[in-house]
Amino acid sequence: MQTEDLPYRRIGNHALLAVRLTPKAKEDAILGVEQFGSERVLKARVRAVPEQGCANEALERLIAKWLGLPRSSVAVVRGGKSRMKHVKISGDGDRLVRLLAQRVASIAGSV
Repeated sequence: MQTEDLPYRRIGNHALLAVRLTPKAKEDAILGVEQFGSERVLKARVRAVPEQGCANEALERLIAKWLGLPRSSVAVVRGGKSRMKHVKISGDGDRLVRLLAQRVASIAGSV
């Protein structure tokens, strides 16, 4: 995959992940990678409603579980009231990029 085909990028000691979120879904799930406008995004669904930050918190838990990281290392930093989110993942930047590359590669053809 080329860099522009990835839904994430490294910024210092963290990674920024672009996510298109669908709330009020049947189940919490990471579905794949898709094109959304001019950006590649991770497509995710959560059962939580988009009220009072519930869907954002559910997304943070889902991504932390998907990556096998502590919940405290994942935070929605942009798009709090939008379906298009940017999620900051804190930690060792090199390790995060390798981990994201591995996880995205395993689902890239899913959408």
